[in-house]
Amino acid sequence: MIYSLIVLTAGFFVLVKGADWFVDGASSLASIFHVSQLVIGLTICAMGTSLPEAAVSLVAGLKGNSGITIGNVVGSNILNILIVLGMSALITKIKIEKSTLFIEIPYMLLSSLVLLVMGKSQQVVSFQEGLILIGMFIIYLLYLFWLSQKESEEEVSSQYSFIGCVLLIGLGIFFVMIGSQLVVKAATQIAYWLHFSQRFIGLTIVAFGTSLPELVTSVVAARKNEVDMAVGNAVGSNIFNILMVLGIASAINPVSLIRENVIDIIILVVFSVVVWIFAATKKKISRREGIAMVAMYLVYAVYIILR
Repeated sequence: MIYSLIVLTAGFFVLVKGADWFVDGASSLASIFHVSQLVIGLTICAMGTSLPEAAVSLVAGLKGNSGITIGNVVGSNILNILIVLGMSALITKIKIEKSTLFIEIPYMLLSSLVLLVMGKSQQVVSFQEGLILIGMFIIYLLYLFWLSQKESEEEVSSQYSFIGCVLLIGLGIFFVMIGSQLVVKAATQIAYWLHFSQRFIGLTIVAFGTSLPELVTSVVAARKNEVDMAVGNAVGSNIFNILMVLGIASAINPVSLIRENVIDIIILVVFSVVVWIFAATKKKISRREGIAMVAMYLVYAVYIILR
């Protein structure tokens, strides 16, 4: 027990330090290439912090465990929009850019709706539908390229060289992944010691663990006043998870859905609409709305534990 607590503490330290380096490197890289923090958040941060979900889902897809694949992606996406954005809003008021309000959040919502239609029609995401998801992700990448050209910022001196930025981002991702694994492993051991069930551990600790990189990175970004990066990280991760991760997973092996998966996707769509409404009010997410988002996730957590 004492050993697990030490590992848990060390894991959180490594996790936060890695996120700190990752945000510093990404922020400096944005200055070097004269692009906005939002673009960096939607690309490097989003895809880098989504590596745990991608690894878990793709391995599960290769082994034919489609339940883990769809559950991990949908569960992580719900956590991203409610906890990641909600916790960031508790630290500072999140200003929502015009492109985020009218393009990125709607595209995230569209991705969830497409997945819902695919799941409800045949209770499976087929190979062909996987290709459709990948095609939608390619369109998203083209949009990001256009956005990077359109929103190029004035030249600002970077704190690090290009090589320094790459090293910081690489080390940051590595430390975030190692820290996440340490936290999940230690928390699981503590949960077993406290006699919690495997179902409880899977629905809480494992799901939370794969979203720790997004959570810590966004919170650190918000603390450093890199608000656009925090928003882009959460929204971009959700788009990446559905279109790229599920797209590749279903192209490898069709992903089957059960009734609970479809219900979770509907809940994801509803929560996405709520967050979109919050973002549209005065084009920001306030601390009060952040509290409401965290509360909604806690209600959802109770629901998945009891069902």
